[in-house]
Amino acid sequence: MINIKTDKEIGIMREANRLLAYLFEHLAPMIQPGITTLELDSEAELYIRSRGAAPAFKGYRGFPGTLCTSVNDEVVHGIPGPRTLKEGDILSIDVGALYDGFYSDAARTFPVGEVTPQARELMEATRKALEAGIAEAVPGNRISDISNAVQKVVEAAGFSVVRDFVGHGVGRSLHEEPQVANFGKRGKGPLILEGMTLAIEPMVNAGDWEVKILGNGWTVITADGSLSAHFEDSVAVTKKGPVILSAP
Repeated sequence: MINIKTDKEIGIMREANRLLAYLFEHLAPMIQPGITTLELDSEAELYIRSRGAAPAFKGYRGFPGTLCTSVNDEVVHGIPGPRTLKEGDILSIDVGALYDGFYSDAARTFPVGEVTPQARELMEATRKALEAGIAEAVPGNRISDISNAVQKVVEAAGFSVVRDFVGHGVGRSLHEEPQVANFGKRGKGPLILEGMTLAIEPMVNAGDWEVKILGNGWTVITADGSLSAHFEDSVAVTKKGPVILSAP
């Protein structure tokens, strides 16, 4: 069942997601060679709790961190730990918060110092794919219109869309219906309606789209060892168009 949100509920979700936008701004200067992913995770938990919210991911299905910290060929669900970031790495941070009964969810990929041209192109293509997908989140479209827009931007840039992990609805639960894939033909899937709230999240590989899961049961990596980037925003569908909830 797809949950339609009231204006009041969307207002609460806006506050929950705005918190994440400011968290990214807070963490960005810290993402430098020499810092560990666990240090970033600890800072993020302090930040979220200090603003009257709770980390959404910590303890979710047993996940141990506040952040998903995925480095280089790690696609998503990287576990924070003692790993030290190095010059030239790229770091994807996926994070959520629970605030006043509603969940937020967003992701960004950051360069660590100076990165390769390919890494910058990958991050830029992923960000543009997210923007293209969000633009399709309007009443009367179909969910696959979002998916198709993402795929077109990614493949035009010479990269591949991850197919085994997708976006989703978000609200009183962290993961709600509908699923929002990052590939597919237009005109398929549920009708997009005013009041829907969607977490749209392209995960894009520099090489092939195939992935595998490490032995920890969480961390997803590219099957061919290529770089991967991840951008995500939570979006509300309104009669005036999509509203990015996780914008500052």
